[in-house]
Amino acid sequence: MDADTHDAEPMMEARERPAPAGNRLGGADITCANAGRILTRASGFIGEYDYTLNPYGGCSFGCTYCYAAFFSRTPGRRDGWGGWVEVKRNAVELLRKKRPGSLDGKRIYMSSVTDPYQPIERTAGITRGLLEIMAERNMLGEPLHRPRLVVQTRSPDVARDCDLFRAIEANGGRVRVNMTVTTDDEDVRRAFEPSCPANARRLDAIREVREAGVEACVTMTPLLLVKDAEAFAESLLATGVREYVVQSFQFARGRFVASTREGALALMAEKLGCGPAEVHDRYLAHYEAARAVLEARLIAAGATLGEGKEGFAPPF
Repeated sequence: MDADTHDAEPMMEARERPAPAGNRLGGADITCANAGRILTRASGFIGEYDYTLNPYGGCSFGCTYCYAAFFSRTPGRRDGWGGWVEVKRNAVELLRKKRPGSLDGKRIYMSSVTDPYQPIERTAGITRGLLEIMAERNMLGEPLHRPRLVVQTRSPDVARDCDLFRAIEANGGRVRVNMTVTTDDEDVRRAFEPSCPANARRLDAIREVREAGVEACVTMTPLLLVKDAEAFAESLLATGVREYVVQSFQFARGRFVASTREGALALMAEKLGCGPAEVHDRYLAHYEAARAVLEARLIAAGATLGEGKEGFAPPF
């Protein structure tokens, strides 16, 4: 959930039911629902894609700056972002109904308003089930689909599915995994992304993805505060990834929505050595300086660095 998109997957409210009593994971309430559809026409920031694919509603990562909260169906769910997840229990069934070949060449972004590898995926397995459909062959050994898939996550669990990413590629499709890493400072990460995996774990995972022969990209979106831009660039390059995207924190749209709001803003002010009223201007100056160092170091190493919407354009 890193690009500024404006789509949301419709859910069939009448068929929604709570998951079994006490079903909580990582502090989030888990419910199940049937989706009306699993592929949604892409629009807005990622409008160059054909479809978005969101295996879940909500996201237990609950990053304080997440725009996706504002596309929740009710004010309660918006304000409680990070505290609830809906499992789209019929997602795999819906994708299986797609006519063979209907996804050939289609650019699919997974996911725009959730993380496909948030903790519930370890038990629900919806994301893996969807990938299995995209990797299937018929009885004659012919691929059913050849999609062009971009997977967006901030979870190391994505490395689990390298076998399916390779199978999709072997069928004639394409896959790129985007790993979001927003800072090199764990204090900042804990303030803005308190329920997310540590930065080092994400970098290890995207290195594993790359070593498995799967195309990969690191998205620094939004780039928060950077402790040491030179060292950060070195850690990024050590993953073997050579494609990067950067984007500034969007104060106007990126309102804080989680319980860490004041603490996160106060930490940003403290790190920048200023008062809350000065954070906006000080942050932008910090961003430009950090971005310049990252750009110089990454490009010198033969990597590419895109920015904003242009950086999120379909890679194939």
